Amino acid sequence: MRYDRRYRTLDKYRFIVGFLAVPLLFYAVFVISPFVQAIYYSFTDWSGGPVANFVGFDNYRKMWHDDRFWESTKTSLSLLVLAPLVTLVLGMFFAYMITAGGRHRRGRAIAGVAGSSVYKVVYFFPQVLSVAIIAVVWGRVFNTNSGLLNGALGKVGVDGPAWLGGEYSLALIATLTVLCWSFVGFYVVLFSAAMGAIPKDIHEAALLDGAGRARTFFNVTLPLIWDTVRTGWIYMGIQALDSFAIVLVMMPKHVLKVTPVFLYERFREGQFGYATSIGVVLLVLSVVFSLIIMRVGNRDRIEY
Repeated sequence: MRYDRRYRTLDKYRFIVGFLAVPLLFYAVFVISPFVQAIYYSFTDWSGGPVANFVGFDNYRKMWHDDRFWESTKTSLSLLVLAPLVTLVLGMFFAYMITAGGRHRRGRAIAGVAGSSVYKVVYFFPQVLSVAIIAVVWGRVFNTNSGLLNGALGKVGVDGPAWLGGEYSLALIATLTVLCWSFVGFYVVLFSAAMGAIPKDIHEAALLDGAGRARTFFNVTLPLIWDTVRTGWIYMGIQALDSFAIVLVMMPKHVLKVTPVFLYERFREGQFGYATSIGVVLLVLSVVFSLIIMRVGNRDRIEY
């Protein structure tokens, strides 16, 4: 009897190993291997040729004293803080209005605003567009002389500023606007799905206790979708750390630069070793940010 149990256990593990061997091999070759290679090249003076001499921490010391790197990192960190905050707040607000922001209807304790299914599709539109196209379109919107935004301001007698012309704060606001606009629709759909999975009985009980919309959201809805919010915060933070295509296409080089664009410029100059060291720093920032959000946002899971 004991022998048969051991045999069945061994058979189970053989099946698991056999089933996972090929996927794990592909993951190791196409995901883990590039990371290991990047870390190795970050300690070399590789310039694209067959020879890469080991230089230790020279690239990292160069980065530490590079003012251009710190300027780009300041912008990336600003977006890392602001973009998830603005995007997730807007996403939760729109999702709550779509799910429970409408008038009470017959037989339904909660209901979304009229046409909520249409709004989901409209909010999701930016997700089907190329990021490069988004950057080009918004570059025209923010254009100083012929842009839609300054044109609208001119109609009411206000001289619009040079959004992309040279002032750092305005350029940061423009970048943040485009970044949030690009991703808010994804989070509207994500949070709507999470809110829709909450049993209606819970909301009905809150309404019977006299809770209004705001109290119901903060005391009932938000705690129940917190795991989804935390995951979205991590994902949006990584997107904000990237924001490569938007800044590269939309922003003049002398106005604003994020770390991935600074990395790309080093690659174009043939400083491959230095560029990979910047990439490693971005990897570390992403991991540290994810761990902080998982740690700070950790709370007891509420079952329903």
